[in-house]
Amino acid sequence: MRILLTTPVFPPDLGGPAVFVPSLGRWLVERGHEVKVVAFCQDEDPQGHPFPVRAIPRVSLPLRYLKSFFAILDEARDVDVVYVQEHLALLAVLAAKLRHKPCAVRVMVDGSWEIAHRYGWTKDDIDSFQGRSYGFKVALTRALQRWWWRRVDAIVCVSDYLRGIVAGHGIDPGKLHSIYNVYNGPSAYPTTREEARERLGVPAGARVVVTVCRLMIWKGVDGLIETVARLPEDVRLVVVGDGDQLEPWTALARERGVSDRVSFVGNRPHDETLLWIRAADVFALNSRYEGLSHTLLEVMFLETPIVCSEVCGNPELVAHEENGLLVPFNDVDALEAALRRLLTDRDLARTYAERSKEKVKRFDRDLQFSRLETLLGRLADGQVVRSPGIDPGCRPADPS
Repeated sequence: MRILLTTPVFPPDLGGPAVFVPSLGRWLVERGHEVKVVAFCQDEDPQGHPFPVRAIPRVSLPLRYLKSFFAILDEARDVDVVYVQEHLALLAVLAAKLRHKPCAVRVMVDGSWEIAHRYGWTKDDIDSFQGRSYGFKVALTRALQRWWWRRVDAIVCVSDYLRGIVAGHGIDPGKLHSIYNVYNGPSAYPTTREEARERLGVPAGARVVVTVCRLMIWKGVDGLIETVARLPEDVRLVVVGDGDQLEPWTALARERGVSDRVSFVGNRPHDETLLWIRAADVFALNSRYEGLSHTLLEVMFLETPIVCSEVCGNPELVAHEENGLLVPFNDVDALEAALRRLLTDRDLARTYAERSKEKVKRFDRDLQFSRLETLLGRLADGQVVRSPGIDPGCRPADPS
């Protein structure tokens, strides 16, 4: 099978698709398939992958999408199926359809909400956004999104939460397939927490809270900065990632008098990002939105205790008081209490971390990728693939 993958982010950039696409592409190549990728990427000539990558460089956003449209139109000429990582997917789907190729999209977010939130058309969270009216711009964005959702051959939802969101847009439930995000890292991670801290130069005696995210407003790093300002002076926050909010959040750290305790280390190579997670005393994810976080899966595997917001797909990974602590988004009082608890009660933190390591086994790469391979194969063969409902075989196994 010849497969074209498209993605809005690719290494060295951070983000779920930047983890998922290289992992999936490598797995498919190992299974004997031909894979190529069209990617938004700051590296103009990505190397080191067992498949070719056609990079769309950073230019103005409209030009970037236009360039990607013509790249996908060109690359789709000789493939059997196109698999689009959802992100303003209109032109990607249109290119596939113009080539008369079967096309599936992987939904990681309600794109109409993300666009509306980014451009200030709404300040509502993603759940409040559903079903409300906001004027012409939002109505047009929703209509375009429904257009491409209705015209693709299959929609892959990465969490049960997102399946409900897409269905709520009036999309045929038979088109929706639940294939979950998976842990994509190494099967073993020999570096201990102490070794990781030494390699990264973490001062002895420092208690470290780490977050990994694109620096976008709904990732809530501002709430973490406000929280650190309330915690003892030996507690430090390390922010791995880059984005639009770097300057305002750096300024906030200065205003709160914690610029010496908040480190923005930028986008780091994946191996170094894993080192930071391993070195942390607690991992914090204070996001307003998550489909099903690849980063949380990595944190669970690396046995780092978790505090995260109780939104969207997060509770599908972290159960409160079972393998971590859930808090309301940007609730600084709750964040402070949760972080203090895990930074102080190390036995509890260790228990949660051990339970997370066990739970992450349910998100097995071979299982979920095999289901995706089957779906793409059936589409490539020209079959109409219907999903009668959430496939219990796709759902992570119940612990009982």
